[in-house]
Amino acid sequence: MYRHTLPLMLVLLMHSAPTYALEIEGVAIAQTTPSGDSKTTLLLNGAGLREKLYIDVYVGALYLPAKTTDAGAILAGEGPASVLMHILYKEISKQKMTDGWIDGLDANLSSSELQAIQPRLDAFNKLFTAAHKGDVLKIEYTPEKGTEVRINGEWRGAVAGNDFFRALLKIWLGPNPVDKSLKQDMLGSS
Repeated sequence: MYRHTLPLMLVLLMHSAPTYALEIEGVAIAQTTPSGDSKTTLLLNGAGLREKLYIDVYVGALYLPAKTTDAGAILAGEGPASVLMHILYKEISKQKMTDGWIDGLDANLSSSELQAIQPRLDAFNKLFTAAHKGDVLKIEYTPEKGTEVRINGEWRGAVAGNDFFRALLKIWLGPNPVDKSLKQDMLGSS
């Protein structure tokens, strides 16, 4: 009897534990994440480390309905998508974080494109506080809801428009990404 129950117990354990695709700097990256519409499960497209001046800042992970290495297709998409940022640095002030969004957008958008989203960017920036090591920021686009922000699972607010979310994605996937290595990792092409 024992020899029949052991394989069954192993199968049950394998299916009940969370499944992780990879581990980066001690952060376990899940293979999937639920979408905000609760109808879709997003798949890990890729993940990598954001470094600045040899300092590990965060692990960034991109989740999409279907995997692709085509940044242009992702930026032109209209469906749900999610970016998770697992903070590694001891503290990132709200000002440094919002300056980072602005710098990344400034490097990838024309002045007219940036001006068009500026009121929504201001609203987006108000959703953040200082981030600390261990915090998880989830920036997710759901067509019915817009760009939602959650910090450690706590809903902070939403900003309307697919164009706004796709502009944010350019911070990581645009022609002048915040980190070229992280772009390749998020695209799953490294």
